[in-house]
Amino acid sequence: MANDFEDDEDRPGGPQAVDHTLAPTRVGLIVPDVRGRPGTHDLAMRVTEFEGLARAIPVEVVFSDVVKVREVKPATFVGAGHVEELKAKVAAGRVELVLVDTALAPIQQRNLETGLGAKVLDRTGLILEIFGDRAATREGVLQVELAHLNYQRSRLVRSWTHLERQRGGFGFLGGPGETQIESDRRLLEERIKLLEDRLDKVKRVRGQQRGRRGAVDLPVVALVGYTNAGKSSLFNRLTGAGVLAENLLFATLDPTVRKIELPHGRSAMLSDTVGFVADLPTTLVAAFRATLEEVIEADVILHVRDVANPDSAAQAADVLKVLAELGVSAEKTPIIEVWNKIDLVGTDADSRRETLRHISAAGSVAGTVAVSAQTGEGVDELLALVEATLAAKSRTFRVRVPHVNGADVGWLYGHAEIIGKDEPDDEGQTYEVRVEPRHRDSFAQRFAGRIEAP
Repeated sequence: MANDFEDDEDRPGGPQAVDHTLAPTRVGLIVPDVRGRPGTHDLAMRVTEFEGLARAIPVEVVFSDVVKVREVKPATFVGAGHVEELKAKVAAGRVELVLVDTALAPIQQRNLETGLGAKVLDRTGLILEIFGDRAATREGVLQVELAHLNYQRSRLVRSWTHLERQRGGFGFLGGPGETQIESDRRLLEERIKLLEDRLDKVKRVRGQQRGRRGAVDLPVVALVGYTNAGKSSLFNRLTGAGVLAENLLFATLDPTVRKIELPHGRSAMLSDTVGFVADLPTTLVAAFRATLEEVIEADVILHVRDVANPDSAAQAADVLKVLAELGVSAEKTPIIEVWNKIDLVGTDADSRRETLRHISAAGSVAGTVAVSAQTGEGVDELLALVEATLAAKSRTFRVRVPHVNGADVGWLYGHAEIIGKDEPDDEGQTYEVRVEPRHRDSFAQRFAGRIEAP
C-alpha cells in the first residue's frame, strides 16, 4: 500500500478503474429512477447523458437499463430482484464493469460487486475516471489525484475492512503496533496534504499571472457552462484559438486564456474552463478550485447554454449551483447568458424566434444573447454586450490634455476607454473617456483640475 502514495512527481492522477491500453471494457449501465426523489432532469435526458459519460472513456456499452426503485436499499441501493436480473445480464453479456448513475455508499458498491459478479463504479467514480483520463497538464493531474484520494478517504474505514490486520510493533514502544488501515489512512492523509500544498503553489502562480494582466488593464471574461454546451467552440470563434472542441463530455479540463478584441478597440482576456455537470462531485469542485479561480476573479461571466438541448433549463440550474459553491453570484459578478447552438433550433427564422421565446434566463443576468459558435451568428452582438457590461460600472468624463503631456495620453489609452475626442487646437486636445472604478482614484489624481462632466 505504501507504494500507492509515494512522492512521485510523474505519477498519474489517482487509481484507474479502466485500463485504456487494452480492448474497450464491456460495461453495463444502470440509471436508477427513485420514486419520490426530487430531480429537475428529464429521465430520457439523464439516460442520454449517462451514456455519453460512459462513452467519454473507451468502453463498449453492452446494455443500458432504467431501474425503477421504490425504496433505496441500504445494502444494495436497488432491490434483490433487480440484483438477480442484472446479474443474469452481466453474465450473459460478459460485462466487466457496471456503471450506476447515482452516488453509492461504499457498502452498497461492495455488495453490488459481490451480487453482480463484476466491478461497480458509481457516478462520482466515473466522472473521476474521465477526469483522470483527460488531465493533460501537471496541474490537472494533481487536481484529479487529489479528488480521487478525497473520494477514497471517505470510503477507507467502511469499504477497506479487509485491511483491518495488525502490523507488529516497532521502535522502543512495542505494544500492539499500527493496524494496516491506520497506516493506510496516515499515508493517504500525507499524500493529500502534499497535493494540497502543490496546488496552493499553483494558486499563487495564477494570482501572479492575474496580477500581470491587471497591470496592463485587461479585464477577465470567463466562459462557464454545462459540459458539451459549446464553450470551447465559442472560445475558438472569439479568439481564433485551436482549443479542442469536440462533441464530447469534458473535452476541456485544463483552462486556456486568450486575448480578445471588443468592438471599440478595447481588449479583454477570455478564459475557457472545465464544463460542469449534474451532481458534480464536491471533491472535484474543491480540487479544481485553483483552476476555477479564473471564474471567481472574473469581471464578467459568460454562461453558455445549449438551447437546442431539451434539458437546457435543468443544466443551467446545475451550473448556477456549482457557481454558488464557488461563491460566485450575479450580485457579485455580472453574468451574461449565451444561448448557443441556435443553428440547431428551428428550420427558419420564425420557428427559431418562437422556440427562443419559451426559453427563460436561469437567474438574474446582465443580459442574454443568442449565438451559434459554429456559424458565427450573434457573435458581434455578444461582444457588444460584453463591452457594455464591462462599462456599466464605469463613469464617463471629459479631460483636457496639453500637447506637452504625451504621457497622459498614453495613460488614458492604457487605463481608460477612449470613446471620443475633440479636434485638437494649438494647446492641446479634449478626450471623452470611460473610466472603471478600479482606476478612478488614479485618474482623479493624475488629471486633477482638468476633468469636466461629459
